[in-house]
Parts: sequence; structure tokens; C-alpha cells
Amino acid sequence: MPGNGLKDGGGNLSERSNIDEESLKGQDVLSLHDLDPALNRKMHLVNNAIDELGWTPYHTKLFFLNGFGYAVDSLILLLQSVIAGPAFREFGQIGYDKALTIAVYTGMLTGALFWGLGADIIGRRYAFNISLFICSISGILAGAMPNWASLGTFIALIGFGGGGNLVLDTTVFLEFVPGDKQWMVTLMAAWWGFGQAITGFIAWGFLVPEEWNCPSVDGCTRENNMGWRYVMFTSGALVFVMSILRLTVIRLQETPKYLLGMGDDDKVVETFKLLATKYNRPCTLTVEKLQECGVVTTAHSQNRFSLAETLIHLRGLFSTPKIAISTLMIWISWAMVGLAYPLFYVFLPTYLASRGANLDVSTFDSWRNYALTNISAIFGPVLAGWMCNVPLLGRRYTMLIGALMTAVFFFAYTTVRTAAQNVGFSCAIGFSLNVYYGTLYAYTPEVLPSAHRATGNGVAVACNRIMGILSAVIATVADTATTAPIYICGALLVAMGLVAAAFPFEPYGRRSS
Repeated sequence: MPGNGLKDGGGNLSERSNIDEESLKGQDVLSLHDLDPALNRKMHLVNNAIDELGWTPYHTKLFFLNGFGYAVDSLILLLQSVIAGPAFREFGQIGYDKALTIAVYTGMLTGALFWGLGADIIGRRYAFNISLFICSISGILAGAMPNWASLGTFIALIGFGGGGNLVLDTTVFLEFVPGDKQWMVTLMAAWWGFGQAITGFIAWGFLVPEEWNCPSVDGCTRENNMGWRYVMFTSGALVFVMSILRLTVIRLQETPKYLLGMGDDDKVVETFKLLATKYNRPCTLTVEKLQECGVVTTAHSQNRFSLAETLIHLRGLFSTPKIAISTLMIWISWAMVGLAYPLFYVFLPTYLASRGANLDVSTFDSWRNYALTNISAIFGPVLAGWMCNVPLLGRRYTMLIGALMTAVFFFAYTTVRTAAQNVGFSCAIGFSLNVYYGTLYAYTPEVLPSAHRATGNGVAVACNRIMGILSAVIATVADTATTAPIYICGALLVAMGLVAAAFPFEPYGRRSS
């Protein structure tokens, strides 16, 4: 971690030492709901220490490098959809045409559960560094695959690595960020749109030239259909660079909140002292203060690699009735948006065609529109980051507004008849949905208990992926010309907004526990 230990834009030591002591005594989200009093008291001291340290260049690096994980997750989710058609033609259109969609969602489902639970057992640091590397290598190798089945296998492996990233990015960033900057976890979702935009531009560059893309299955060979392979090689190389930057630029420290659950008070203080010394900030937390709070007994079992350890992390998400209700409502929200969003785009083209929509555009214009739509998604979390920090809105009503806005545009989309209307409404939906989605991404880890945060986050993402798999199956067997799926998706969005407004916890003005 480069740095000169002097002023870094946040004030020098003498200025920081005058910090108002009362501002370091904020309320924690789950302060009255943690059944382990020692962990509860220690968490409050650690949150005070994080606030005392304030925002540093270390947090800036985390924002960008964790944001890479967001970008990669959206990038790989779209990669399989943009290469599926060209690859399926090259391989003779033999097999299940929705196989790549199911493969990537299955990989992401497995990855979310594996890395989520793993991060609570072995720590955030190892999972954070390994998952993105798996993504990059699998992406590069996928571009060299000789048949449909082998391509599906590596797409699943890409999803496995990416599924872990999405769980860990918010968890790691949240467990370092000061309480008054927690809104930036919502802002970080702008990287999701950035990843989508990158996918659009890469696809625009390689899937348009005729010399790299065969028009039909007849005479389609590897030699005249290299476009989709170039997309995979380029994307995999980009992710590889990101994974190297994570190892060389940030040199991630294990999060203090994970170390608390491990009972490693010495390491907690050492981490804060290291950052305080490096960035010339105060640190009044001591090992003695933490030890006076007692011994944490509920975060882990005696054998961390056991069924008992897994059950502890699952039970911890239901430790009180209010926490249990919160956990279930979050999982339901992730499941609903996981079904509504992909299902809408699965059914929409056929529905519009059956209603006489004239969306005939060139390949060049199609990928241009695709890029424009994904660029629009960048700005949704930017607005959400501001909204969720407004006292009257907070996280819950920001999600309500985002979901209802998206529902309105969903229903309005059924009137599209021209290509210009299509791209306009697509951009509006990309923007408004990410107001909701970006806030949900941030809200989820904010209200989960720290010792079980990655597990709960992983299950939430897994619920989303299960619905994504289901949407691919529904698209194969259902009537795509009927209006029913469109209105079901819109109704799901309204329901998502209402559930968000009813969430038991509001993190605004409170610090994650």
C-alpha cells in the first residue's frame, strides 16, 4: 500500500485528534439485537475506531478495487448472453440453446454459497483475492473451447468465481468504511453499470465485423467466427489485470469485524494501528479495552471446518425474531428481482414483435443501443447513493421509489413500436432498476450480523441466481406472446418496493454491526 504517512487530503494528525468524541458514539444497527453481549460491546468499540480513523486513501483504493468485482459480475453475466448466439451457430446448433444461461447462473449460485460461507469461516481476505483470479483464467480458457459442452463448463466456472466476488465486495468494503460514509456502498453499485458498458463496447467491437462473424450455421467454422472468442479473450484478460491489481495495490488486511468474531483482539488493534500510523490518524483503541468486554462465544464452533460451523452461521441469521424477519425479507427481495428482470427481457422481444413493433436495426446499431442502455445503468446507483443519505428517504424508501419507477417504465414499455422508443425505454429501465438494485446490494450486508454477514449475503445472491435459472426454463416452455409475463414482472417490482418499505431495519444514521 503506497503512501507517505503525511497529509492525505483528510487532515493531519493534530486536526484529526480534535474530533468530537460524541460523534464516535453512534448507534449500531443491531446494537440491541445481538445475543452475544461481548461481541456487541466489542463491535461498538470497533465502529468507534473506524469512525476515529475516518476516510483514508486505503478506503479509496477499496472503493475502486472492490468496484472491479461489481463490474466483473455484471460483465460475466452479460458475456454468456452476447456470445451464446455466435457460439451456438459455430457448434452446429446442437444442444440446449439456453445452456450458457443456466451454466452461468448455476456457477454463480454455487459460488455465492461457497465463497459466502467460506468468507465467514476462513476470512474475507483469501476469498476476496482468489475468486476474481478464478474468473479471469476461466474467461480466457472459455474462448478456446472446441464445443458447446466445454464452453458451458467454463462459463459455469466464470460464474463460480464471479458469484463469490459479488458477496465479498460489499462485505469487505462495508467492514472498513466509516459510519458516515456507508452510503458509498450504494454508490459502489455504479461499477455494475460500468461492467455492463464494458461488455457492450467489447461486443460492439468484435461481434459486428463480418470477417469475424458468420451469418448462419451453414459453413460456420472457427476460422470465420472468431468474434465471440475475441470477446472472451479480451474480457478474461481485463479481469486478469483487475485480479493482479487487487493483489499488488490494495494488499488487503483482514477486516477487523471478522477478526472480532475470531476472538483475535490483538490483530484487530494491530490492523487499526497500522492504518493509523500509515495515514497519520488517531487510534485510541487498545487490546485492554476489547478484552474488558468479555469473550466472544457465538461466532464460531470449536472446529471451523465442520457441519456445526455451518449451522452456527445459518442460525446466527435468525438469532432474534426481528433479525429472522429481516433476513427472510431480504432473501425474498433478491429472489423476486432475480425472476422479474431476466424474465422481462426473455419475453419482451417476442411480445413486441407480436404487437407489430418495428425494431429492425442493423447489427452495428443493435450493439450501439446495447452499450447506451448499459451506460445508463451507471447513473442509477449515483442517484441512489444521494437518496439513501436523505433522512426522509433512507435505504428503504430509496428502494421503494426505485422499484416503483422501474415498474412504471416496465408497463410503459409494452407500448414500444419503434427502435428509438425501444432504446429510450431500455435506458430508462436500466437507470431506475439500478436505483433499487444498487441500494439492495448495499442494504443487505448493512443489516446482517457481522459474524454471519458473508453467509447471509451469499444465500441472498443464491436466491437471485435460482430465479435466473428458472427464468431460462420458463422461456423455453412458456408462451412468449402473451401479455401475462410482462404484467407479472411489473407486479413483482411493485411487490419488491412494498417489501423494501416494510424492512424492519433502517441503516440511515446507524453503523453496521
